[in-house]
Amino acid sequence: MQAVILCGGKGTRLREYTENIPKPLVEIGGKPILWHILKIYASFGFKEFILCLGYKGEAIKEYFKGKTEWNIIFADTGIDTNTGGRIKRIEKYIDGDIFFATYSDGLANINLTDLLAFHKNKKNVVTITAVNPLSQFGILEIDDECNIINFKEKPLLNQWINGGFFVFNRQIFDYIGDNDILEKMPFERLAQERKISSYKFNGFWMCMDTYKDTQILNEMWDMGNAPWRV
Repeated sequence: MQAVILCGGKGTRLREYTENIPKPLVEIGGKPILWHILKIYASFGFKEFILCLGYKGEAIKEYFKGKTEWNIIFADTGIDTNTGGRIKRIEKYIDGDIFFATYSDGLANINLTDLLAFHKNKKNVVTITAVNPLSQFGILEIDDECNIINFKEKPLLNQWINGGFFVFNRQIFDYIGDNDILEKMPFERLAQERKISSYKFNGFWMCMDTYKDTQILNEMWDMGNAPWRV
């Protein structure tokens, strides 16, 4: 089983770091977030990786070159290529009929063995890990007379969002154009054909999208409260 990691974006919402380094090399606990993601996969025995490089990709290649605990293919997928196009460009490196894929900025204490078993049982082209995000704002509970009866500080929302940690059958390549956004045309078409499944995950998940997210993840690591740690 191979795992494809999308590492090519410019990380514009993290410019505090990404003016100098690619987003996947932003550190949590002294190690790049990409290192943490590879450790998650490796803890379940999945150590074959394809890194879809783009913006400042040479820095990623230099950091991970020679890391013998993993077998890594460094694939240059272009500076401005969209997510689907990056997946399309690594088709030649895929050996089997099923492979993992994810983004390079999301951490979770997900059981990848269970995710894979779910995908095989559903027999669809794609499985997406669906997660409930935290609200960016506190929530007010208001009664019929406009009295505030409760405050909820940034609770989990009831809606499901795409948390990455995909499993793909190789038929996915038939749905992707040369520079598609993965989450647009390919996924929308698969949804219309009822060939895409959701693996509802209720454990820890967090995306490192902003400087504040980076601070939170580092604080969790430093306090010994990092659920994704393996």
